Order: sequence, then C-alpha cells, then structure tokens
Amino acid sequence: MFNIIKTQKRTVLFLAAAVLFAAVYGIFVYNQAETSSQFEQKAETVIPDENSQVIKLETVNEAVLPATESEAQEEPVPDNLKEGSEHPFVAKLQERLMELGFMENDEPTLFYGSVTANAIRIYQRQNNIVQDGIAGPETLASLFSQEAKYYAVSLGISGDDVKQIQNRLYELGYLAKEEEVTGEFNETTEKAVMKLQELNQLSIDGKVGRKTIRLLYSEEVKPDYLAYGEKNEVVLSAQKRLKSLGYLTTVPDGNYGKDTVTAVKQFQSRNDLVVDGYLGPSTRIALEQEEATPNGVMLREQGESVKRIQELLNKYGYLSSSNVTGYFGEVTEQSVKRFQKDNGLKADGSVGVQTLSLLTADKSVKAGKDFRPAVVDAGSGGGGKTVNGNVKAFIDIAASKVGSKYVWGSKGPNSFDCSGFVYWSLNQIGVRQSYLTSSGWRNMGKYKRISNYDDIKPGDIVVGKGHMGIAAESQKVIDASSSNGKVVYRQRTAWWRNNFIVAWRIFE
Repeated sequence: MFNIIKTQKRTVLFLAAAVLFAAVYGIFVYNQAETSSQFEQKAETVIPDENSQVIKLETVNEAVLPATESEAQEEPVPDNLKEGSEHPFVAKLQERLMELGFMENDEPTLFYGSVTANAIRIYQRQNNIVQDGIAGPETLASLFSQEAKYYAVSLGISGDDVKQIQNRLYELGYLAKEEEVTGEFNETTEKAVMKLQELNQLSIDGKVGRKTIRLLYSEEVKPDYLAYGEKNEVVLSAQKRLKSLGYLTTVPDGNYGKDTVTAVKQFQSRNDLVVDGYLGPSTRIALEQEEATPNGVMLREQGESVKRIQELLNKYGYLSSSNVTGYFGEVTEQSVKRFQKDNGLKADGSVGVQTLSLLTADKSVKAGKDFRPAVVDAGSGGGGKTVNGNVKAFIDIAASKVGSKYVWGSKGPNSFDCSGFVYWSLNQIGVRQSYLTSSGWRNMGKYKRISNYDDIKPGDIVVGKGHMGIAAESQKVIDASSSNGKVVYRQRTAWWRNNFIVAWRIFE
C-alpha cells in the first residue's frame, strides 16, 4: 500500500513538472514569435553577417532613391542639394540626369556645380517645379520616380537649350531667318521641327525629344537646303567663293558634287561651323564675310583635300603615285616647295590660295626632267605619323585649358564641351580635324583604330558612350567634363573602361 502511494506521488510530481515546463516553454515561444513579428514590422534593415551586402532604400515622399554607400558608411542625404554642394549622392543625381538626357554623359562626381544646377532647372521646367536649380525633396521624388520622362522641349517652352536647338534648325535650313533664333519655342519652331521629322522619317509631333535631339547632331540628318546632287546658280556662287579662299580644287560649274562637299566641310571646319557638308544659311553667310578664314594645307595634315593636292602634284610630275595617301608628309612638302619655285611663288611648302590656284590651272609649269620625286613619304598612310614630340605638345596644349568652363556646344577658346575640346586641341597642334560630336567619332576611320582599352597610349582620342577625352600619361585623361563643369586633368577610372567604345591614334 505504501509503495503504491509512493508511486502515485512520484507520478503526480512528474506530471506537475511537465505541466510547468510546458507552460514556461509556451510563454518563451510566444514571446519569441511576438518579438520576431515586431521586428519584421518595425525594422528598416537586417543586421548582416560578414558575408552579407546591406541594401537600403531611402525615400523622399515615398519615391525610392538609390543609396550611394553601404549603410555603415552612408552620409545622410541633405534636404536640399544646391550649387557648391559636395556629397556622395550627387554622383547618383548626375547619373540620373545623364540617363534622362538633361546632362551630357560623363563620369559622375560628388560636386554639384553650375552644369548640374542648370540641368536641374531644365528638369524642373519640364515637370512644373519651381526652377531654382536646387535638388530638394519634390525634385528628387520626381526625378527618381519610375514616371520620370526623358528630356523634351515643345511649344511654349523657353531657355538657352531651346536657343541651341533653334540654331541647329537654322543651320540645317528648317528655320529661314537668323532672327527666328530667339530661345522661345514658338509655332515657327514647332513647324520647323515637324518638317525635320517628316523629311527624316521620324514620328511627327513637333517636339524635340530623345530621337529628334540625336538626329539634329548626327551625320545622317537630312537638311532642308542645298546639298549633294543639286545644280544651280547659288551653288555656282558658293563654289567661286570657295575657290577664291583656296578650298575648292576643281573648276566651279554649279554642280554640288563630291569636291564641293569636301570643300564645304573643310571651310566649315576652319571657320568654327558644324561640319556637315551642306550649304546652309550659316555657311553661306560665313562664306561672304571678309574675315572668312582661307584654306592652307601644310605639313602633317591629312584628309581628302590633301589627297586631291597630291593628285595634282602627281599630275604635274612633282610627286610619285605611291605618295598619294591623303597625308601631308615631308616628301609632299618638298614637292610643294619645288612646284612653288618652278612656278614663281614663295617656296614655303604650304598650299595656300595662290599655290592651289596654280595647281588647278592648266598653265602650271610641270616638273623638269631633272626632278626625281621621292618614292616614300615618311609617315604617309599610317594615320598621321609624326615624331613623338608632338604627343607631348598635344597634351600640353590640352592641359593649358584645364579649368576652362564647360558649355554644351562650345568649341573654344575659353569654353568647351567634350567634342569641342578635342576639336580645338587637335587644330591647335596643326591637325586639321573637322568638328564632330562624340557619336561622330565612333566611326572615324581616318586614324588608326584602337579597339582594346588596354592598348590606349598618351595622345590617343578616347571615345566613350556620349563622352570623349584626350589620353595623357600615367592612365590619365584630359576632358571637358559636364559633371565637373570644366576642363579637368584626371585619372582614367573604371568608368572610362566600362563606357569605352574606341580610341583613335593621331600620332605614332
């Protein structure tokens, strides 16, 4: 009996202990679940282990903004970013502005300069936000929203960017008068844009958006005026003027042929015009100016004009056919000097108006039997070979403009955009290169092509997506930077590698 009672007591104690343990365990589980639920509801970030990557989304008025650093290193984004500010988030801001077409593509920086502020103003204008150039909560929320739209201008909008577009429309013949370049997008401008879109087979809406803005500065754009294949008195008049300035190497006949296109491009290049080969209003006006820059071809220049001169020298026996390469080397220079001497001109070796006039005339004195033209012109055919000292001189000239203001569409001498800076620097060193946008440099073909980024050398022209610069020593580059708002001399970072398209070697 005693043993039975003893056994029953042990059983009761065991059951009581089990009940107590279950109750305690239940409370513990409940508290853990509640804590976990509260954590899931309230926590903004998850504490990572050493192999995890923190991803934090910041918001401005519920619009998601990308973080610029990991959470542990991140600086809070100021409520208002404005001109003169410096902050890691500015790089993300610039990237977004470039993505939407409000800034020229470039390596982003931490500095909020005048170019960034102006881009913000244009974005604000497009989105009916107060145009103060400050990236505040409303502007940031709009800019980083999924509904943010690409740059566009249309009827009723005004600004310097509109004026630049009108200038190009005028150059292409879609605006008839220079007085119509006002900076105000009026009905006349809208009609001009619609005609541009119609002739170039774009959707006709009268707005200048992504496709239209790219077309305006492409080599494929069709103008609304005199072009290749036409024949009339206006062409004849222009040819006569081109001939007198030393650009045209054939007899004027009123026919807008290949030689005329080459002459027009050469004239545009040397007179700071957009080089498109068309006789638009700006080109015709510049042709008639007394101060129009005449042609002059000299040592180390290259192109179709040089080739035509060499063909004429060959015709008169001053140059061998093997040297008709399009490159003006030392042998070509010596041939020009001999031609000038035999024809009673000053023998300076450069082809100016007088020399070109005699070269294209039937009365030129041919080379005597005692003259033996050289067979090989050092540097010819190799994409512009010259002594290495020219690389240093080229870089020095480019570096002399460090700090100059960045202005979209400007070609110097005191302000530049990226392609205008390359254009100015090349011409200062004596390379007569016509003006091209960065997209035009993608398929240049005139110089030695460098397809491998690691093969870039100092003096090469480096072309990226929407941007370009001049390679310098120690993996550096000199370029007119929109994100910095000026010409800079900086290290070529991973951005240049990631955006690399091609490089061109001007000097060997």
